[in-house]
Amino acid sequence: MPRGLARFAGSHHVSFRSSTLAVAIATALFAPLPVNAADASTDLDSVVVTASRTELTQSQVLAASTVIDRAEIERLQPRSLADLLRATPGVSIANNGGPGKSTSVFLRGTESDHVLVLVDGVKIGSATSGTAAFQDIPVDQIERIEIVRGPYSSLYGSDALGGVIQIFTRRPQGAFVPNASVGIGSYDTLRGSVGFAGRGTQGWYSVEASHDQTDGINACRGKPSPRGGGCYTYEPDRDGYRNNALSLKGGWRFDEQWDADATATRSEGRNHYDGTSSNFAESATQVLGGRVRYKPAKDVQITANVGRSEDLSTDYENGDYADTFNTHRDLASLQADLGRIGGSAGLTTIGFDWQRDRVVGSTDYFVDARRNHALFAQWQQEFGDSSVQGSLRHDENSQFGGKTTGSLQYGYALTKSLRVTGSYGTAFKAPTFNDLYYPDYGNPDLAPETSRNWKLGIRGTPVWGNWSLNAFQNEIDHLIVFDSSLSGPLFPFGGANNIDRSRIRGVELAADTTLGDWRLGGNATWLQPEDRSDDGTRGNLLPRRARRTANVDVDRTFGAVSVGASVFASGYRYDDTANLNRLGGYALTDLRMAYAFDAAWKVELAAKNVFDRHYETARYFNQPGRNWMLTLRYQPRS
Repeated sequence: MPRGLARFAGSHHVSFRSSTLAVAIATALFAPLPVNAADASTDLDSVVVTASRTELTQSQVLAASTVIDRAEIERLQPRSLADLLRATPGVSIANNGGPGKSTSVFLRGTESDHVLVLVDGVKIGSATSGTAAFQDIPVDQIERIEIVRGPYSSLYGSDALGGVIQIFTRRPQGAFVPNASVGIGSYDTLRGSVGFAGRGTQGWYSVEASHDQTDGINACRGKPSPRGGGCYTYEPDRDGYRNNALSLKGGWRFDEQWDADATATRSEGRNHYDGTSSNFAESATQVLGGRVRYKPAKDVQITANVGRSEDLSTDYENGDYADTFNTHRDLASLQADLGRIGGSAGLTTIGFDWQRDRVVGSTDYFVDARRNHALFAQWQQEFGDSSVQGSLRHDENSQFGGKTTGSLQYGYALTKSLRVTGSYGTAFKAPTFNDLYYPDYGNPDLAPETSRNWKLGIRGTPVWGNWSLNAFQNEIDHLIVFDSSLSGPLFPFGGANNIDRSRIRGVELAADTTLGDWRLGGNATWLQPEDRSDDGTRGNLLPRRARRTANVDVDRTFGAVSVGASVFASGYRYDDTANLNRLGGYALTDLRMAYAFDAAWKVELAAKNVFDRHYETARYFNQPGRNWMLTLRYQPRS
């Protein structure tokens, strides 16, 4: 398959230039904040904004959701964002060879491009490949992650067939709070971060910078053609990775009615990998956004958002230029939240979204730009022990026309600590530029992928902790796949076509509790991600999704010392649609400890894969063996 059809196996480096930073800072300070991002005056630890585009307490959220805050991140000491997401219900990860290499996230068994990803409310991802560069988002700059599972096109439009992952960067915790960390680890890894944030009576700000470098591992043990696999070459070397990232945020409350926020983040990577046509890449992911909020009355709030995200990549082969794929996404929205209409205790939301995608690079696309605009509405209401959330959205796209999606969620409180929920929703995924226009592959007649999703759940909040159980079914039609039967001048070797369908059934179980100084948590997911196409693959499992995964965390504090362990287990999976190439199941054990020898200073030690298990999440691509990381962290109490 042509090189540009899959996201390159990793990321890339572009050094921080003073002009780039100047533009980023100016835009951050004067551009009005992104869709869905709550302001610093809001306690994000007690609300979820992704599930409804409005602020809800976690107990009010009807969707299956997971929230990971900064304290949880520091407790778990993950090596990467993928390590952090892997341990959450419904998530499967495929990585092409270790740190910095191309990483795919599958949510509830859907495709890797069926997950909508937001950073501080701005939608990110490549418009050519359709996926976000998870491997390039530094954990040190993350304040909080909200994962909402289920169909959310009725609020966010295309891509959200499996759910939404929203990442919030660091925010102020006091009047002035600096932070810093430095770490060393296996594979000649060096990591460091520094930042400071603060808030006053009217304004707030946050500045964070981080650096990560490693010599890595041999990414691929692939075989050359014919009958090759993986990277289709044999290059037994260490494939290093380097990342530099910067985040700037700020906001100001002018009075009781008006406030504004701005954000700018940039992450740059430099990545070595194994490949036949390229083996080194430079990349950058940049997010700019702004928000102005007006509250003319107690129960009326109007929010205007603008944003831009860029996914930039350039590939090289042994130092020689190979290709460039840059995509630029501009976004804007206007949202009105109207409460207590006619004496009601509910909340009505109406809004307008606008998006423009552009592709610039070395490959000529027949069409290199498209626009999408949408109207959406949502109604949230509580009737005694019952709760309802309904939403409806219509998208108009310059490439494929109109698409209408909807969702209805219902919850009923059996007791004060036990609630049942049910939902039905539809979603869609627009074809990418590669699907539509990549030379000798793209098919301009493609229709969007569509889905229908049912969910039934029960959630308990007893005195000892929290637990939840969710069962779901997702039927996806018009899946876009490579069809070798296509012929003609546009498809000399076959091309993209809407021919496949799938049915995904699953059950998710999660629970956590605190017993004295012990903290225990765990989850398990059972999936049946089944191919339902009318061909020889009907009944097969969709590739790179394990049918069973589970994770258990155990932590204990002894005064200034804390220790913990995590065990993650995954069943077998297949690497291909024909289910001929099986990837074996595996279990990973991680250990961690931390010692707070001062109110502001802490030393952390994490050991990953302590039993040195060999495993693969993508065929022929290696994963790190036993490795460790030692970190010194400084952060005064706010």
